[in-house]
Amino acid sequence: MTSSPYRPTEGVLFTDQYQLTMAQLYFRRGLHERPAQFDYYFRRYPDYGRHQAGYAVLAGLDPLLEWMEEVRFTDADLEILRSQTNARGMRRFDDAFLGWLASNGTFDSVSVQAVREGRVVHANAPMAVVRGPLAVVQILETAFLNHLNYPTLIATKASRIHEAAGGRPALEFGMRRGPAFGANAGGRAALVGGADFTSNVAVSHEMGVDPKGTHAHSMVQVFMALGYGELEAFRAYAEVYPDDCILLVDTIDTLDSGIPNAIEVFTELRQAGHEPVGIRLDSGDLAYLSIEAAEMLDAAGFENVDIVLSGNLDELEIWQIRAQILDEFARAGKDPAPVMGRLVYGVGTRLITSQGHEALDGVYKLVALEQDGRWIPAIKVSDTPEKVPIPGEKQIWRLYDNRGRATADVVAMPGETLAEGEIVLHHPHREGVFRKIDRQEITRVEDLLVNVFADGRRTEPAPDLDELRSRRVADLDRLDAGVRRLVNPHIYHVSLTEQMKQLQIDLIDNARGR
Repeated sequence: MTSSPYRPTEGVLFTDQYQLTMAQLYFRRGLHERPAQFDYYFRRYPDYGRHQAGYAVLAGLDPLLEWMEEVRFTDADLEILRSQTNARGMRRFDDAFLGWLASNGTFDSVSVQAVREGRVVHANAPMAVVRGPLAVVQILETAFLNHLNYPTLIATKASRIHEAAGGRPALEFGMRRGPAFGANAGGRAALVGGADFTSNVAVSHEMGVDPKGTHAHSMVQVFMALGYGELEAFRAYAEVYPDDCILLVDTIDTLDSGIPNAIEVFTELRQAGHEPVGIRLDSGDLAYLSIEAAEMLDAAGFENVDIVLSGNLDELEIWQIRAQILDEFARAGKDPAPVMGRLVYGVGTRLITSQGHEALDGVYKLVALEQDGRWIPAIKVSDTPEKVPIPGEKQIWRLYDNRGRATADVVAMPGETLAEGEIVLHHPHREGVFRKIDRQEITRVEDLLVNVFADGRRTEPAPDLDELRSRRVADLDRLDAGVRRLVNPHIYHVSLTEQMKQLQIDLIDNARGR
């Protein structure tokens, strides 16, 4: 008997029906074990309407590889497939195919080369190259995309929020509005992308960080309904959590009730030998209230108390709050540090849902098949140029200029080296659009794809959170500020070498009978 720790909705049947019907077709035609190569990449950066991303952060890779290690077609899975019938009541999947799945239904025969998780990635440059028996890597497609598209989307959003926060902490707490258990993947991705902490208890434990959270308005409402009032609610919270006391001050009136009551409780805490952590503002003009709150706290001797801001924040809102505060202090000729240096940003719904751009356009495309010991490139032709993949075997370079900045990701033929003299780099989808670079301007050529999965196992130990974050930080430091910009970012070049571009053109011409 073959069993699995996964329910059918989490195991190898976590796929689309058409992956299985195609796999059986390949089996019937004797193509099922022919080696095939699929590339994973995304076509467009997230565009949130008022602001846009100029890069992305790859996330979700290690959970995907762990899943690939563990899943297999179980007896229960095969029974589910055996029970399916077509429009005539005949079985959809026959015993021969199911028998092959029983013997070969793992990902032990699959290899994956990929950009390491946590790194900055760019549109149209393959982030992963998947090879294995055609039927097996076809079945893998849906789960592969599902495990990477959403986390990459959230990690990208979190990175932008981290950038907007200007070095101050950012907290993820959108679990209540996330996509069911997908909020776990989102919380992890937010940590990879730049959120300092998350409210998600299980994800925090798994990633080795302390979960963050204080109290909701409902706690204050309970004490108000029972006749005790806001001050007693704050006192009760401080009594239970004297060294972690952050008080939500806008249930009644922020400036006339919440902050004065918080200051009174903070004074009592200090007299008892404890230091308060902060207050939280969840509504109103957060820039104005931050300035007023800082002045009130400072006057009471609580200069180091944090001011946590929340309430439908995203990177643009944070940027605007910070700009408004800086402008106010500039007009008054005062130092903004006493306010700016204590702000903490809590981001919920707009992060966990990537509001404004809710799905990454990540795709998994067949680019090559093996025949007689050699790889034959495959092409998909489309009237939409952006949907034409980069065919065949490949290597991905990241080119760094004499400033140490990443200037282009280049897709090249296997074994190809960067030419001397003038280098011509072509647009991946538009004929006649190219860029010329002097080889002397390039100080470093980095191979981006590394072997991450072979023989049914990850080839490297699972990275910890510090390592994942350090990869992102290093890549961002090497990225031009214009590409990192929150609004209307510069376009980062993803290009093809002349050899790779010619291969793409020739295959398109052949497919169209030119």
